[in-house]
Amino acid sequence: MREIVLDTETTGFEPAEGDRIVEIGAVELFNHVPTGRNYHQYINPERAMPATAFEVHGLGDDFLRDKPRFAEIAGAFLDFVGTDSRLVIHNAAFDMKFLNAELGWASLPLLPMDRALDTVAMARRKFPGSPASLDALCRRFGIDNSSREKHGALLDSELLAEVYLELIGGRQPDFGLTAAAATSGVAAAGTWRPTARPAPLAPRLTAEEAEAHRVFVEGLGATAIWKRFG
Repeated sequence: MREIVLDTETTGFEPAEGDRIVEIGAVELFNHVPTGRNYHQYINPERAMPATAFEVHGLGDDFLRDKPRFAEIAGAFLDFVGTDSRLVIHNAAFDMKFLNAELGWASLPLLPMDRALDTVAMARRKFPGSPASLDALCRRFGIDNSSREKHGALLDSELLAEVYLELIGGRQPDFGLTAAAATSGVAAAGTWRPTARPAPLAPRLTAEEAEAHRVFVEGLGATAIWKRFG
């Protein structure tokens, strides 16, 4: 299962009032394991940066002036998120509102809201009454966010990926096999198969144990599940 953990930075709170996206960051997960594939893009909002927004992310007019406009990067962004990957977003309604506004202005297909998984809602269900900000969740799970002096879309996506994995039960080790397969595209294409053992292992069941098991199964009756594998 492919998932995209995603974050945006903007000039404000309302695209309907002229606010725009200035940064997108995204991290790819495959079967809940980071693959190492990321997407990151700064964007020229074609408007001045309000001081209040600059204080949040530190992206000013001079820095963004030579960056591409959203319409110029929209194709690459849509290629990265794909058509059916789940979008894992902290406060999903905010980011989806901005992404779909930008896509609409570029005359491109919108992202269905049902693709988004809101980690704020997940955290509030799991820890009712507790703070659900990204910083608060990093503290709860012991995730180092000391380098986060200001908001940044890629850094926040990387932190959110770690938070998300904790929210769903913690990172499960797989010795890097899933990530390697996903990066190569083999697992994503559904063509991976386990390597066959060249020779079957010798049975370690004794004759006495096998007979005891047979007698036990006979006592379970005709519907015993073991008889399906006899």
